[in-house]
Amino acid sequence: MSQPTFKPVEEQLAYLKKGTAEIIPEAELRAKLEKSFQTNTPLRAYLGVDPTAPDIHLGHTVVLRKLKHFQDLGHTAIFLIGDFSAMIGDPTGRSETRPPLSREEVDANAKTYLAQVFKILDPQKTEVRFNSEWLDKLSSQEVVRICGHYSLARMLEREDFRSRLQNSQPISVHELLYPLLTAYDAVALKSDVEIGATEQKFNLLVHRDIQRAYGLPGEVAVTMPILVGLDGQRKMSKSLGNYIGITESPTEIFGKLMSIPDELMWTYYDLVTDRTPEEIAAVKKEVASGAAHPMDVKMRLAQEVIAGFHGEEAARKAAENFQRVFRDRQAPAEISGFKIARATENSFFLFEFRGDITTSTVHREVSAIELRKWTKILVALEQAESSSDAERIIKQGGFEVDGKTIRDPASGINLDEPATYAVKLGKKKFFSLVVE
Repeated sequence: MSQPTFKPVEEQLAYLKKGTAEIIPEAELRAKLEKSFQTNTPLRAYLGVDPTAPDIHLGHTVVLRKLKHFQDLGHTAIFLIGDFSAMIGDPTGRSETRPPLSREEVDANAKTYLAQVFKILDPQKTEVRFNSEWLDKLSSQEVVRICGHYSLARMLEREDFRSRLQNSQPISVHELLYPLLTAYDAVALKSDVEIGATEQKFNLLVHRDIQRAYGLPGEVAVTMPILVGLDGQRKMSKSLGNYIGITESPTEIFGKLMSIPDELMWTYYDLVTDRTPEEIAAVKKEVASGAAHPMDVKMRLAQEVIAGFHGEEAARKAAENFQRVFRDRQAPAEISGFKIARATENSFFLFEFRGDITTSTVHREVSAIELRKWTKILVALEQAESSSDAERIIKQGGFEVDGKTIRDPASGINLDEPATYAVKLGKKKFFSLVVE
């Protein structure tokens, strides 16, 4: 037998337990790891995802990262795309039946999922499967056989089904089939471990039971907590607007991560980085002792997260930009803006440029009256909805020109003299204003 290539079991277990909500049962995971170590055989760990939307956010990456941890330790990581099950629809957490997706919608979403998933998983070491491989081929007799392994009473113990019954809301039969058919995924994959969010616990336990009914040992279910969003209170969700999209720009991701409450960053270190529990504990100790400032530690977190999606260089630039703008109170290194150039005696052209003034494009022509004072200029440049909106911003101290706060809404600039102004609007918006 060849020498084991895996780390000691206790070391593996500590890494795999990081951030988990539950391991069901943990003793079985330990036993599987011990057997894997002794036989030098990797475990088969999988994550099943239904491609119901085109993009994923940071909250979705929590379960993906746990699959990566199995991959890091040398085990087989299986990313299962539920192209068949997505057309049924997972009833988890739903108070009503969801309209099924078309094959075209599912296929389009699956393509974008893979591109995003491989920002975390190693594509060379990931086994990608589609559950249509086996679910499309099941005969009616085989579907009936799967259903025969589970009782309706147990199915209706599920919280979302129970509450819908109590509220006289309909449950479609195909929704009852969802956890049973996805359980067959575990049978087909012969998985040792399945990963899912805490809200998927019922499904995972059904999968484990059905595996046993088919004569398999029964997988271990690893559940991960739901990531709290930017508001520090509710789950990260696009509909709540408290999310971080992994395809957003490094600057946007950095700014959003820096906005989370300090106490929440430890949860993020746990769930969206690969740092070990010991490393996280050491950083916590630095902050507690005063050796490190919470903002610096949060900046480290933001850099680590961005580096995983956009690379080290992009992460470094995002950190430098944040330091420059929010800590040193300077304009960003790369700044876009507007140019005002006279068109006629009583009107001006407005140009917009991004980074390079020589490639500016005509925005529109405005009368000299529209540029008479700052409130008018901000409206003309579409940086304020109305003169009263601009006046409110200025009076509240949210308007700076060349580093000086402007508080007089009636003030303006001389449009007859060439000049360049560095403008800051609110806390985050910077632009140049060039008068020619």
